[in-house]
Amino acid sequence: MLPRLAFAIVICMSTFAAAQSLPVPQAVTDPAQLQSATVENLQKLTIPALYSTRQIGGGIWSPDGTQVAFVSNISGRNNLWTVPSTGGWPSQLTISDQRQAKPAWSPDGKWIAYMSDKDGNELWDIFLVSPQSGEVTNLTASPNSADESPAWSPDSRYVAYMTKDKTSPSYEIDFIDIASRRTTHITRNSPPQLGNISPLWSPDGKLIAYTQQNASGKDSNIFLYDVAGKTASNLTPHSGDQTFYASSFSPDGKTLLITSNAANGYDNVALLDVASKRITWITGDKWEIQAGSFSSDGLSIVWSTNVDGREALYGRLVSGGDVYRFPLPEGVNDFAGDISPFSHDGQRLLYYHSGAKSPNDLYVFDLKTKQSVQLTNSFVAGLNSSSMVTPTLVHYPSRDGKFTISAWAYVPNNIIRNQQYPAVVYIHGGPVSQSMDGFNRFIQYMNNQGYLVIAPNYRGGSGYGKEFQEANRFDAGGEELNDVLGAADFIRRTGFVDPAKLIVMGGSYGGYLTMMAVTRHPEMWAAGVPIVPFVNWFTEFENEDPQLQESDRLFMGDPVKDKALWTDRSPINFISKVKAPLLILAGANDPRCPKSEAQQVADAIKKQGGTAILKIYDNEGHGFSRVENQIDAYQRVADFLRVRVPSPGCGCGI
Repeated sequence: MLPRLAFAIVICMSTFAAAQSLPVPQAVTDPAQLQSATVENLQKLTIPALYSTRQIGGGIWSPDGTQVAFVSNISGRNNLWTVPSTGGWPSQLTISDQRQAKPAWSPDGKWIAYMSDKDGNELWDIFLVSPQSGEVTNLTASPNSADESPAWSPDSRYVAYMTKDKTSPSYEIDFIDIASRRTTHITRNSPPQLGNISPLWSPDGKLIAYTQQNASGKDSNIFLYDVAGKTASNLTPHSGDQTFYASSFSPDGKTLLITSNAANGYDNVALLDVASKRITWITGDKWEIQAGSFSSDGLSIVWSTNVDGREALYGRLVSGGDVYRFPLPEGVNDFAGDISPFSHDGQRLLYYHSGAKSPNDLYVFDLKTKQSVQLTNSFVAGLNSSSMVTPTLVHYPSRDGKFTISAWAYVPNNIIRNQQYPAVVYIHGGPVSQSMDGFNRFIQYMNNQGYLVIAPNYRGGSGYGKEFQEANRFDAGGEELNDVLGAADFIRRTGFVDPAKLIVMGGSYGGYLTMMAVTRHPEMWAAGVPIVPFVNWFTEFENEDPQLQESDRLFMGDPVKDKALWTDRSPINFISKVKAPLLILAGANDPRCPKSEAQQVADAIKKQGGTAILKIYDNEGHGFSRVENQIDAYQRVADFLRVRVPSPGCGCGI
């Protein structure tokens, strides 16, 4: 519940529109209701084929609307590509051994800005590439800082971006003159608990909106910087913890489309009048709704809605009227585009679609014909989606009775209910994240091999409102772990699963919870796979990026004052209890969960005579971006589980 004073302030500064009514999805609550589909001629999937499926992101329009640039690992690296906006053969624009991200096309069409780091170290530089010649230049060239999220001024003279020194906890906002390389600081010397993100130019280039957020993730404000006057003002003054994020300027620069949880504790979409600071709510639902942008003529707005892990796209006239849901397949749909998903003429929308059986791809939606054109095709030849599994949304009560927990349950095709199959509890990272109804290469592979999978959305994650997201603060590895154990209990009660064949697996924070599971409940697990985990709050805090130190301090307290809590919730202190064999994967350049965390586990397990196989990838960071490393890593996991926790199989062809 919002504090009474804060709620009163919100009411007086806001005008509420009619709330959008979103249907509550059907979910299975009885494990015995889960079914295995019968599929004839079931194809045997392989790790190399699944991980050769292309990854697509960073889609943006060219200024004239004739091309779309995007990031893909078609070549084995996340490089920039372009494709005609009507469809056709893609062309590789950058050729680099390093990954690229967040492209932004200059309004004059001459350059595409993007960010790139080295071997996953997250010390990003901003580069420019000519879409005509492929010429590349390093714009920021700062090896000891992270320069991120480039945003062009309307006259194509400047690029604004987020920047953080390697030793600093705070992101600042700068902009740089691309001709002279002269840099202007919009923010400087921010307090360690505050960071500035997502610069957004006004259409006339006179203002820059940005968000200043607290490292706790509980509070943020939208600021407006006057380029000529060199002053910034807070557009969203408020009391209590509330979040405000700017998404788009109206063409006249008078209004911002924003996302905020100030109305009811859930992310909703609103219009913010720049002059009066008055907020008009567009949505008022109790799901996660994210602002998109204004249309080119400023008459319409679009947004996305995440309802229990499925995301749909909506639009409406700014003046009001009926809400329109774009006719897209179920799954995860999201707007693409740097500044806007709308083409320059306002006639088309650029978006992504991913489903359980369809990898993420770029599409163009024609607003007149209401038809979509697929621009990218991520599947490689030979993969048959009909052999893949569609998950079932399931709900179960949390053990403390506070929440209904959602999870996605994947039952392999062609299996029988004989209590002989292994099951994987697949834990998402974050923890502020969510398992959604999108494509997951590894889950599909494990299903194909006869392993059930359940992916729980435990408390502390996103998608279910402020109270749910805050419920694990100062309780890492506590009730959230019980939410994960509830998923294990649910999948075990389906009648398919051998209770002695439970596997726990996760990456990053999911790797932490994997280690909490195998130390706190060692008798439950036949195997564990922590990927880029952390296991010791003290050493994690000592060695991680300073920005994450501030976040962890606000999440788990002070390492001195709260030493007892930090000690109790560090699985390394209970490593002697581990019974399950472990496979641990890590990146040598990881600034988030340093490789020393994984090394601690391997050393301690081996010292006591247990099984802990450790693989560290020398040219990776927090997760693996190189295709050959992805294939190697997940083949290792598959082989490890096949030996340690074998499955009867799924009736696949040979």
